[in-house]
Amino acid sequence: MVVNVRIYFCTLDSRRIFVPDKNRQMIELLSDLKDEVLIAIATKVEKGERITPEEGLYLYENGELAYLGVLANYVREKKHGNNTYFNKNFHLEPTNICLYTCSFCSYSRLIKKREEGWEYTIDELMDMVKSYDGKDVSEVHIVGGVLPQYDVKFYTELFGQIKSHRPELHVKALTPVEYHYMFKKEKISYEEGMQRMKEAGLDSMPGGGAEIFDEEIRDQIAGGKCSSEQWLSIHEIWHDLGMKSNATILYGHIENYAHRIDHLERLRSLQDKTGGFQTFIPLKFRNKDNELSHLPEVSNIEDLRNYAISRIYLDNFDHIKAYWPMIGRSIAQLSLAFGVDDLDGTIDDTTKIYSMAGSEEQNPSLSTAQLVNLIKSVGRKPIERDTLYHVLKDYSEVEFDEDKEYKGYVSLPVV
Repeated sequence: MVVNVRIYFCTLDSRRIFVPDKNRQMIELLSDLKDEVLIAIATKVEKGERITPEEGLYLYENGELAYLGVLANYVREKKHGNNTYFNKNFHLEPTNICLYTCSFCSYSRLIKKREEGWEYTIDELMDMVKSYDGKDVSEVHIVGGVLPQYDVKFYTELFGQIKSHRPELHVKALTPVEYHYMFKKEKISYEEGMQRMKEAGLDSMPGGGAEIFDEEIRDQIAGGKCSSEQWLSIHEIWHDLGMKSNATILYGHIENYAHRIDHLERLRSLQDKTGGFQTFIPLKFRNKDNELSHLPEVSNIEDLRNYAISRIYLDNFDHIKAYWPMIGRSIAQLSLAFGVDDLDGTIDDTTKIYSMAGSEEQNPSLSTAQLVNLIKSVGRKPIERDTLYHVLKDYSEVEFDEDKEYKGYVSLPVV
């Protein structure tokens, strides 16, 4: 069980350090801290001051898990208290056939093997949308492979039909990878393209396709896709239209810590300029059935360190999200003590991007009750949100019928 840690500052050996007031066993660990750089970084975090790229790299190279967790949790609770956000959503994946051959991808199929994949029409996709009629969902998340027929006309028509059928459903769709390809094919500028998408019904953009921004590494694992500069440019244009988006990083492959910090720094710099990013989602490289299968996956400890450093470094991002279908429910719960304040949504088994890569969740779906209890069981406060983080419902005191059912045992309080 994960204990919710509240923290304050105290003085030990003439140094002010963080001490968890509900987990006194941490006192000895923190009081042994001798590294002056780590002490200086902790002081900055307390004061709400920005850490530098050099300090961020130092955290990756020298920050132990407990230290990083205390700092990240401090930032998390300063921004959100115990609130942990989720939404009710489903995914549409029009195709997994793709022109690109990203070496990390287990999801897509080449055109020469298109019989192994799927290519849905607008009518078929709308049937999927209509299957949620009468169901309590607030968002449809659309992403998939890149093919010529999935062009500007296709997606503007799809977005328009979704909005005509269910105007209140938030359309979060496509990444700069798809948009760059479509706009180039259509011979229109990014500005015109994003304006047309907005007019068609696009409400926000997910954060995918960022992978890693270092150009050399990006070319090795995702050559041919939009460049780092193009990815950032499309998000900036979208923000300039008054719209919101998310951001990601793909970590744990051939990149190093310096590449991760470079990635975070480019995002932080753009966020300073536009303020349009809502949440940052670290995505773990999974090594099943792809060209990088020879690489070992990073440990769960490294996952938690990465969440924590992301929370500490991205001071101008409101939210850090753990995508539970990717890392599994247990690590998602643990992440809530390492800077994470959002667990994405119910999903309803509508995405295969990570299950095909060997993620813990092979059929990702959680009921509202399951997701709420996942959050409650680690001492956090479950808050249903919409895509733009407007609070829809506080589930802190909600009791579900299934909670009342006798399970063959009696739950006792943890003391």
